[in-house]
Amino acid sequence: MRIGTLYAVEADIRGCSAEERQRVRFSRSKPLVDALKPWFESQLAAVSAKSTIAEAIRYVLTRWDGLTRFLDDGRVEIDSNAVERAIRPIALGRKNHLFAGSDGGGEHWAILASLIATCKMNAVDPQAGLLLCPASN
Repeated sequence: MRIGTLYAVEADIRGCSAEERQRVRFSRSKPLVDALKPWFESQLAAVSAKSTIAEAIRYVLTRWDGLTRFLDDGRVEIDSNAVERAIRPIALGRKNHLFAGSDGGGEHWAILASLIATCKMNAVDPQAGLLLCPASN
């Protein structure tokens, strides 16, 4: 529920300017985040120190500055899910394409596939870039 409320604020400000997002986050999300840290600390004290949940809470608390970075900068997303979704095809393709061809040909295909996907992510025409390379004889 606590995290869900933060994501509800993000849904409300999606598409707004960075300045507006920062303003709304400061007024609506910051009090929630400020209350979240002591809650995590109290939960940590209530569970076994060797438990998986204690490990997860310690992970969050040791990375608190990074977790709360989105409050100070309206350009920063609350999580990295969009980036992870964007690079997943590149990472999976590179790994899978290593098996394409034979005698090391897969490595060349993996490099080419990564280059093309990176171009597409950055709105660069991969064909225009590849045409700049002189043809080898």
